[in-house]
Amino acid sequence: MRCVGFPPFIDDDSEILILGSFPSVKSRETSFYYGNDRNRFWTVLSRVFSADRPNTNDDKKLLLKRLKIALWDMVVTCDIEGSMDTAIKNAVAADIKGLIETHPKIRKIITNGKTAHKFLTDNFPEYLNMTVCLPSTSPANPRFSFDEWETALTR
Repeated sequence: MRCVGFPPFIDDDSEILILGSFPSVKSRETSFYYGNDRNRFWTVLSRVFSADRPNTNDDKKLLLKRLKIALWDMVVTCDIEGSMDTAIKNAVAADIKGLIETHPKIRKIITNGKTAHKFLTDNFPEYLNMTVCLPSTSPANPRFSFDEWETALTR
């Protein structure tokens, strides 16, 4: 099934761009990034920055704006069944170059998992010098590391 991802969540003050691969089924149902309650993403941000864990999309957006974090996915449209990155077919990559050129305060890119990192590497290698590849926050990832996320977000 052909699916379309979300537009970037970014504003003029964003300094960190976190790139996922493609929204999960749960995220597509909730109409915002990291919509699966079992995904560790919102818990990580809350713990690292000593904030309440946001529950609504509006609360998530307020937290991101306060932290100067932008979100997008490396794949803007693809054929996919389910939520697994391995199921992504016929992917169209996001225009990361265009986004960064129009938001010059972005100083760091974090890829949320190896699939997002591979798409960035394959399509925009010029940004690897400002990129940190972190273990996916997906509940399906047994190699998740809070410490790696904390270090990347605070340095």
